[in-house]
Amino acid sequence: MRQERKGLKSWRNTSGWLWVAMLAVSGCSKESAPPAEVPAVRTAQERVQVEAQGSTASLGELPFVDALSVTGLFIQKLEQPTSMGETTAVHVKLPPPANRELAESLVRVVGDPEDPVVLFRSDALVQLGAIPQSPGPGFFTLFSQLPESELERRWSSDPRTPQGGFGALTRETILFNGRHPAARFEGLAVDARAFRDGALIPITSCPVLPASTEELWGKTLLIRDPAVVLDAARTWDPCTGAGTQGGVWTFAHLMRQMAQGSGASPEDFVTNWLSLWLNDYQVNGDNVPARRKVYDEVIAPWAAASGVLSGLQLNPVTGRWEVLLGDPLNLDIAPFRLVAIVNRIDLARNTAGGYGRVTSAGELRFVFGLTRPSPWGKGGTEETCNPRPFTVIFEYGVPRAGCQKVKGWARQWARLGTHATFDESYRAQLAEMTQSVVLHGKAPGGGNQSALNQLRTNEIALGLGEAKPWELREFRLTDEDPGHGTDRPSNGLLRVHTVALTPDDATHDSQTDPDVGAFVRTTVKNGVRQPVQVPTRCAANYTLPPLFNGRSFQGGNAQVAPPTHWAALNALSTDASEVCARKEFSGNTCNGCHFKDTGTTDFSGGDNNNAFTHVSPTTGIPARLSKFMTGGGAGFMFLVPDAQFGASVTSWPFADLLRRHQLLYDLAACSTCGRFLALEPGFLGRMEALAGAVPYEVVPGARKPPFKVGPIRDVAMVEQILELRPGFKADLRDTPLGLLRPPEVFVH
Repeated sequence: MRQERKGLKSWRNTSGWLWVAMLAVSGCSKESAPPAEVPAVRTAQERVQVEAQGSTASLGELPFVDALSVTGLFIQKLEQPTSMGETTAVHVKLPPPANRELAESLVRVVGDPEDPVVLFRSDALVQLGAIPQSPGPGFFTLFSQLPESELERRWSSDPRTPQGGFGALTRETILFNGRHPAARFEGLAVDARAFRDGALIPITSCPVLPASTEELWGKTLLIRDPAVVLDAARTWDPCTGAGTQGGVWTFAHLMRQMAQGSGASPEDFVTNWLSLWLNDYQVNGDNVPARRKVYDEVIAPWAAASGVLSGLQLNPVTGRWEVLLGDPLNLDIAPFRLVAIVNRIDLARNTAGGYGRVTSAGELRFVFGLTRPSPWGKGGTEETCNPRPFTVIFEYGVPRAGCQKVKGWARQWARLGTHATFDESYRAQLAEMTQSVVLHGKAPGGGNQSALNQLRTNEIALGLGEAKPWELREFRLTDEDPGHGTDRPSNGLLRVHTVALTPDDATHDSQTDPDVGAFVRTTVKNGVRQPVQVPTRCAANYTLPPLFNGRSFQGGNAQVAPPTHWAALNALSTDASEVCARKEFSGNTCNGCHFKDTGTTDFSGGDNNNAFTHVSPTTGIPARLSKFMTGGGAGFMFLVPDAQFGASVTSWPFADLLRRHQLLYDLAACSTCGRFLALEPGFLGRMEALAGAVPYEVVPGARKPPFKVGPIRDVAMVEQILELRPGFKADLRDTPLGLLRPPEVFVH
């Protein structure tokens, strides 16, 4: 039907700006009148039966646990360097493999087969005399060149706490399992002297952190203060005409940088992008219906404000709708107003599935909201702005490779948190950071040499009729071939793209589809990290294939309400892994993440929560955030009833800005960089020839590797594989130990 349904122990001598920053931490607006059509939209959407939106609870209600009981990373200095010059054993607690045949394997291989990371069971290495001690069952070891200077920075012995009005600090860290707050603990200081003596050293979070506050979130993670998003030197407001046209934080500037190398002018680049809504298109077999209201809502009023004649016509030769413009649109007066600049350093990922090369420092995002000003620009006011329910998000990969550069990026954000206000110094520093990402040429290997990962839209402004759903689309500077599993950067115009981790909701029913049910009960369930405990221990690793059971699976767009979420199980199921798998699958789709799985279901128009958006484009400046992100406020978590089974089975806790806050300061202040020798991909072929199989952990849903997969159970074989490594030595990599963790599926 989808044409329409579609423990601080001690510290001393920690000189330098960062510890000062950590000590200098200082201690939403009411929704404006919505556009005229929104009440009718809400009336239609309110007929969707939804449960209570959720409730808040204090993070202090979480159990307090000993840090060692939740530590998944230990380091230990070797008595002698390995034959490859490695000085340190790094022990990582791996989750049980999805492939049960590998459960007893003494060797595990993770990541990309072309860029493998090989780990050895710690207990087996003790048996061979290769390491002095194992942290215990479930730990696997790889080797590193770890400079002692990296640990000296974290080590101290002075128990005195600095005095003065530096703001709140905390020794307490919230343990997150996936996106769910699960427990409280105190991070442990690293004793560099004990490390030099050969002791087994746990690596946890920082022993002291700036307390997580809404003020700090607004300076380091999600910036939406009027001083920034309405900065007269760097933004231009189509509602009032205030600001600088083409400033570095404007829609115009980002599009001009992105268009370089495309073969089109920036004005034509943008017009071509907007024209993608004028006609149906197909992505991976999914027919995405046109939303020609883009002409009425965006193109025609923008052209009129530009003093340009415009029209919409059906080309009799091609049968496709086309925009006619007498002259180019004036890009400087684009109707898209900046509402937020977002630091997503939490999305820092490795090519090796959480254990290998650090390829970026996460994402930098710009969130814009569509407006329909009357008058346009000069002479307008906030009251005449007419914000539309239409969000455009530019999502850039931050071009920082390696631990030191990722750590440096984190420290730049942490420095922003030391500013008392959003003064010119703050804004200048932020502008320098953003320009280092968005300018043409910052990603030489990207399409148009742009660092753009994707551009996403989330809107209902272009829908028609009372039953119109919200719709999310995705665009990239790549050539995607879902059938062959390729997605290569390419110069040119923005192109349509499958939406991340979201099924085709035209051919797959969100509540009763057998393919979705089978995928969740097999692929996603196999990727659930064990042991699972609903609701605080639930995380999964999987990929969404373009095809499943011989049918198109990944969608070309996503519509919301309906679907409100994805159901996949028998309503009587009590299997915790299946309950977790359904939530992980649905919560990572565009549909579930922007509605029922995150509790963004508020149609009240009050100050309670958002509907369909996590950063609202219609609530004025500063934009209102969803409780999924804020937890309901610093010190709280937002409890969302399970979208399929309801609160009687479980409610899922969220406090995502706290999660991001902890990771930011941990990277900035307490990350430890190790140098790891990579292995050439031919190593796995030699392993297969020697052992008969490779104990490779295939990510559920991913393509099968080009070798036989199986366990290695013989300790003597472990020794032979260890001796193979020098012959396949590749480059030396700079990797944060804190990112040596099981991968997580976050795209929103």
